[in-house]
Amino acid sequence: MPTNPFAEIVDRQRAHFHTDVTRSLEWRMDQLGRMQRMLSENQDDWTAALYQDFRKPPFEQLFEITVPTGVIEYYRNNLAELMEPERVAIPPGLEAIGNSGVIHREPYGVTLVIGPFNAPILLLLDPAIAALAAGNTVVLKPANTTPATAALFAKLIPQYFEPEDVAVVTGGRQEISALLDLHFDFIFFTGSSAVGKVVMRAAAENLTPVLLELGGQNPTLVDATANLDQAADRIAWGHNAISGQWCIAPGYVCVEDAVADEFVEKLCASITRMYGTDPQASPDLARMISEHDTERVAGYILPEKTVLGGRSDVPDRYVEPTVLYPSDWDDPAMQQEVFGPVLPVLRYSSLDEVIGRIRALPRPLAAYIFSTDEPTIDRVLRSVSFGGGCINQTNLHCWIDALPFGGVGNSGMGKYYGKAGFDALSNTKSLLVGDPDRPIDVFPPYQGKDLTAALSLFSG
Repeated sequence: MPTNPFAEIVDRQRAHFHTDVTRSLEWRMDQLGRMQRMLSENQDDWTAALYQDFRKPPFEQLFEITVPTGVIEYYRNNLAELMEPERVAIPPGLEAIGNSGVIHREPYGVTLVIGPFNAPILLLLDPAIAALAAGNTVVLKPANTTPATAALFAKLIPQYFEPEDVAVVTGGRQEISALLDLHFDFIFFTGSSAVGKVVMRAAAENLTPVLLELGGQNPTLVDATANLDQAADRIAWGHNAISGQWCIAPGYVCVEDAVADEFVEKLCASITRMYGTDPQASPDLARMISEHDTERVAGYILPEKTVLGGRSDVPDRYVEPTVLYPSDWDDPAMQQEVFGPVLPVLRYSSLDEVIGRIRALPRPLAAYIFSTDEPTIDRVLRSVSFGGGCINQTNLHCWIDALPFGGVGNSGMGKYYGKAGFDALSNTKSLLVGDPDRPIDVFPPYQGKDLTAALSLFSG
């Protein structure tokens, strides 16, 4: 039977982990410092690779460097406190006889991080940074569909990290399959729901815990009380950044009848203002990741419903920012996540009806509500399940340390960012610490004992 080509990497990292060196604050801070230097000292190379892979505009290039840098800074400032054992309340009866409750957070071990193509630096490194902060070693698998960025990872990771701490594996489906055949202690995957199921099945063979960041068709609701100018700008940007290849992008918009025509007019004007009358020439519009995806996304365009855009250029991997209106629930673009710059806009008259329609679909990673009516906002928040989102904003929630980020159901499982990321990549070891000298009589024989008094030790 052939030897797994990556077994040596995992074995070496596990042996290193078992020396307990990664549990120290010093090791963790050193790894964070190395990651910071790798980003800052090679910023021009990173941005050039992003442009080469799919012509990411300057703002989106710098965003991929700035966000991980901020995550590193958060952990460097808070890591000592995060690592401290946490005292928790226990039943008063137990506490009164000298017991205490403590939570220790310990690293899992060798962690596999599989990144996506759409933010190939940020969405690979953010989980890796959380894993290192939590004391884990890391094997990185960058997306093979961004070859320039993957090649840069392959070049720089060995320059800044020891392989027993952080290693990188490049390649495609064959390499991922070989990695998933190995026993990791934690797997973090960002990508499609279909591949997420493959990862979860592989993890189940070793009962390996996973954190899955997946996707879905994210709903956006605009009611008659919304600030339509702000909603149009924020949805136009949120949907078309990275050419719509953003797992948290607004996937479709449901607009109340009374303002639907006006909103669509403003939305089209916003898109034109951002990307010009010839978006193909705009330096601010990224390209699709592949010709195949260009054809796929262009296939969602219905000419009879196209009120803006509609053009595509397969060799240039270009799909024009497109608005489909009025769309309905049976349109092709409503059957799955578009993951491209084609935006269906639907009308609604009944809030209950549109909530019912949204709830009938797989639970999304994100949702957005544009309204100034608190009962409407509360009704949607109570009734619609989603990973996270915004009220009168789009997309920005996912880069805030204090807001745990992740999906639910078909859009993923587990949350990370900030403290949530540290907790997710740590095993929570719960301890009851007893007084060695004070008795606690909960032992047999029970005949003749006051069982009520014994049981009361465990009640609140």
